Amino acid sequence: MAYKFNHVHLKAPDPEKTANWYVKAFNFRIASDSTRVFGDRFIRCEMPDGTVVNISSARTDEQMEEGNANAHWGLEHFGVDVDDIEAEIQRLEGLGARLIEGPIETPNGPRIAFIKAPDDTRIELLEFPN
Repeated sequence: MAYKFNHVHLKAPDPEKTANWYVKAFNFRIASDSTRVFGDRFIRCEMPDGTVVNISSARTDEQMEEGNANAHWGLEHFGVDVDDIEAEIQRLEGLGARLIEGPIETPNGPRIAFIKAPDDTRIELLEFPN
């Protein structure tokens, strides 16, 4: 079977607020916004490259644990390519993100940094050499 990446799913107490942050931060496009049979608000977003990021609230009677933007087991972060890492850090901090680590120079690779985005989501910024 040939596999294809389908989506990333973020949980948020206020999906609309979170989706709007990603629209401003990374030019997401909101493709749909509905309430599912599970009782959760479900917003389907697309990145400019077509990658799907779903953002939803808790399902009816679903108990949510606190988020954690620190390094941890499981899905730890997602990465976004940027042209100018310092400018992006400054811009994203202006939108409420917080720099966690970096920028870090990697030998023969990109410069990287990690930010804490809304709802304790950890995002890696990658600036590749020209």
